[in-house]
Amino acid sequence: MASIKNLKKDIDYIVSEIISDCYIYLYFNNNANEDKVINIISKSVELRNDLFHRTNNPEKNTEKKVSKQHYKNIYKDLLENSDNLFGQLSSLSK
Repeated sequence: MASIKNLKKDIDYIVSEIISDCYIYLYFNNNANEDKVINIISKSVELRNDLFHRTNNPEKNTEKKVSKQHYKNIYKDLLENSDNLFGQLSSLSK
């Protein structure tokens, strides 16, 4: 990972893609499954807030390896949770 700045940009980009896909789904499906889609949107906002909190508040006085692993775990959580949310949305459209 290049920098914390790029991590934050990735978090914002991926979460905004989830949210925009949810709104596109609602638009093209005449608000079908609206409660479930709103739930996916709220989970994605919670994910963004949690990841930003973890990014902005790392453990103090840690070794470089520990700090690097901390940010790798954040990135891993971003990818796993976003894949899960995209999967939930795609299961609604089947």
